[in-house]
Amino acid sequence: MSDSRIPPPLPPRPVTGPGSPQDVPPLPGSLPVDPATLPDAIREELEAPDPVAIDTAAAELSDGLNRCPKCGSTDIRHKLGTDLLVCLYCRNEWDGARVEELFGFGEGIADLRGTVIASGARDIAADAAVLMTFKCTGCGAEVTVNTESAMTARCHWCRHVFGVNEQVPNGAVPDAVLPFHIKKDDAVARIRQFVDKRRLFALKAFKEQFTPENVVGVYLPYMIVDCNASADVRGKGEIKTRQYTRGTDNNKKTYYDADIYRVERHVDFTVDDLPLESSTERGNLDIRVNTNNIINTILPFDTKNAVKWNASYLSGFTSEKRNSNVEHLHPRLEDQLLSIARAQVEASVRRYDRGVRWEQEKLDVHGTRWVSMYLPVWLYSYHQPGANGGMLHYIAVNGRTGETMGSVPVQQWKLLLAALTTGTLLEAIAIAILVGSS
Repeated sequence: MSDSRIPPPLPPRPVTGPGSPQDVPPLPGSLPVDPATLPDAIREELEAPDPVAIDTAAAELSDGLNRCPKCGSTDIRHKLGTDLLVCLYCRNEWDGARVEELFGFGEGIADLRGTVIASGARDIAADAAVLMTFKCTGCGAEVTVNTESAMTARCHWCRHVFGVNEQVPNGAVPDAVLPFHIKKDDAVARIRQFVDKRRLFALKAFKEQFTPENVVGVYLPYMIVDCNASADVRGKGEIKTRQYTRGTDNNKKTYYDADIYRVERHVDFTVDDLPLESSTERGNLDIRVNTNNIINTILPFDTKNAVKWNASYLSGFTSEKRNSNVEHLHPRLEDQLLSIARAQVEASVRRYDRGVRWEQEKLDVHGTRWVSMYLPVWLYSYHQPGANGGMLHYIAVNGRTGETMGSVPVQQWKLLLAALTTGTLLEAIAIAILVGSS
């Protein structure tokens, strides 16, 4: 790290773009390009090792039958409030294996190099089947499961229960699942309490149609990422030396004198279990049409307790398929890592009481590890009609911790009335923020 007074401005960073000599591929039959002559970003990408896969497949469940280890029954359910599976025939209970311990996902983050991908996080094949068909070993009938809407099905002849556990490359089967702990009654009570606090300014139609019992338990697809990275940031920091006022009456202006410094920082850091939405629908954070950002506010999840994938955990719940690959999520990962890097250096620039403006940033991702995981959310939705398709409001409850956050459509005239009554527009705006997007 370094701090120095700034005489001249920083030299501009070299920029390459389409059509520049560095970016033009060699013609067929020409001599191979020396990697040392390429720009850093391109050279590092070429020299990076190929992705390494960790096999997390549940071979014992590949036939679609999740059997009780004690009696062999396939009628298995998740025991809500715990991570246990329970056999509905003999009442035997057992725990799923934690992937953190089973595959060592919590270890060696500082030593990560290249891209390590668990088998459930591999690229989705465009022609992968949505319908999965199993042949029942009990009666010979064929049972079909539509992975767009369900992960389990029951044989209509002999009542065997089938679950989709084979890691076919269609995005439906992750490496791990974090089971629900919060029960539906609890989620309904939390959503009702959340709305009751905001009912005064809520839209009339919303209050009339509000039925929290319609809350749905859904497993949302995430990529859980471990990362070994470093970053360099450069900018200008200011330390105030004097403050004074000039002018009179309404023409008064306050001026500041400050010393300006060039500030440079380097930080090496690791990130453990960073969650990234791997559904393009949930990753769409356009606040003009939806309130998907609400779901991020109920983080974090205790992903360290995630268990090896078993479709029995999804019985009675819905799920959304992953439709984003590792490559598609890299830009979002880099944005998150740069935010983390800025936070890491924040403590070292507090002496600049006028702030620091970062002008140049460089991120080096040395290694990553990607694990596909289902996370539990209780979700209540309300569609507010309007221009461009209206607005889709969500109230979400973290299925592990009970953390609740949501968006309630507001009655605009009531906000205006509140502003006129109190005589201050700022209070009405604060109420709107609290009611509409908290």
